[in-house]
Amino acid sequence: MTSSYWLAEEWPRLPESRLTGRVEVAVVGGGVTGCACAFALAAAGKRVRLHEAREIAGGASGRNGGFALRGGAPAYDEARRDLAPERAQRLWRLTERYLDRLGELAGDAFRRTGSLRLASDAREKSDLQAEYQALRADGFAAEWRDELSDPLAGRFEGAIFHPHDGSLQPARWVRRLAARAAEAGADLREGQRVESLDSLEAEQVVIATDGYTHGLLPELDEAITPTRGQVIATEPLERRLFPCPHYARHGYAYWQQTPDDRLVVGGFRDKTLDLEQTAEEKVMPLIQGTWSASPRSSSANAR
Repeated sequence: MTSSYWLAEEWPRLPESRLTGRVEVAVVGGGVTGCACAFALAAAGKRVRLHEAREIAGGASGRNGGFALRGGAPAYDEARRDLAPERAQRLWRLTERYLDRLGELAGDAFRRTGSLRLASDAREKSDLQAEYQALRADGFAAEWRDELSDPLAGRFEGAIFHPHDGSLQPARWVRRLAARAAEAGADLREGQRVESLDSLEAEQVVIATDGYTHGLLPELDEAITPTRGQVIATEPLERRLFPCPHYARHGYAYWQQTPDDRLVVGGFRDKTLDLEQTAEEKVMPLIQGTWSASPRSSSANAR
């Protein structure tokens, strides 16, 4: 198993609330989805028990690039085409409201920095300009940048700045969410792997394991393809270079500089797409070597 820069942060023990007997809802998975679900249900007065095989945020929720972005998987102009303009606009507005709510719950785990989506070549620049024009046409805040400062100048063709986006310390965010769930009365059980749904004493079960279903529900195993992302974290740099999360190559390269001036850098999954469709937590020399040519690299995370 690889280590995670985010999870290495010390965190106070979660409030403990042990429920005996049968509960109304059992949640399997202690990542952001499971903890959000447990919090919402417990706050509504439900008896909730959450089971996490490792520690809270120990899977993908604590092993990622730490980006908090509005929108969905496709670019906004593509979403307008595929979903219809009105539905795309409602979806993007919904994600902006979600980021506001995330900021309320996450505290200092969330920083409203904006994000910069970069064009690595002329074709990607054309794609970004089409998205920018669609965003502006529907009244969304966005800024087009032709002139980029060092060290981006000369390496990228232009960029969209999204001012509503932000940066996360994802493990801190999910742990804070879990603490809120526990304070609301949820029973959070770390280090408790669920081997069979039949073992759960609950009226209803929520599977919140993302790509880690591991045979719990065959239908999910057939529908979900786990995909690994690889990230490295450097030692602290001597100066601040990147004030917000950056991403390029249609999301296949991404990085941000943390408050302690480390770079958290990920991507290049497209180098070995077939090998990256796995839940195995193992780094690949080809991908790691792309980012870590410098001896300043200090840790590697896989999810």
